[in-house]
Amino acid sequence: MGHSRFEVILQQDVPSLGTSGELVKVRPGYARNYLIPQKMAVAATARNRAQIEHQKKAAIARAAKLQASAEAIAKRLAELEITIPAVAGQDERLYGAVTTRDIAQHIENHGLIVNHKTLQLPEPIKRLGNYEVSAKLGSSVTATFKVSVVAK
Repeated sequence: MGHSRFEVILQQDVPSLGTSGELVKVRPGYARNYLIPQKMAVAATARNRAQIEHQKKAAIARAAKLQASAEAIAKRLAELEITIPAVAGQDERLYGAVTTRDIAQHIENHGLIVNHKTLQLPEPIKRLGNYEVSAKLGSSVTATFKVSVVAK
């Protein structure tokens, strides 16, 4: 007895079957009774295939655009030297600390907007001095820049 197969395009990741956007062959009943009603897949018609291809191309273009903007921001960040005035007591210890939020605020004053969560500090800065801070701007884009904490 031959088992017929039905081609579907997955709309989301399905464990042990495939990932979103993938073309897979399944039994007709599985497609008709489970995958399609649950909106996990659509029939692999020419129109649906073209739509999936278009979505993939759009996603690739979006990723390339994000990568380019991240690289541009990284280049500008690398050229920055940020000076943060802070109130310090004895032994050049700060009252409070300089956090990634403070650094992001000072970067914004230079006309760049960076999410403080992308800034990487091993711990908040608690002393006057010069520090190197890195920002993870994309999957493969990291910028390192100098931060000077000076007495107010």
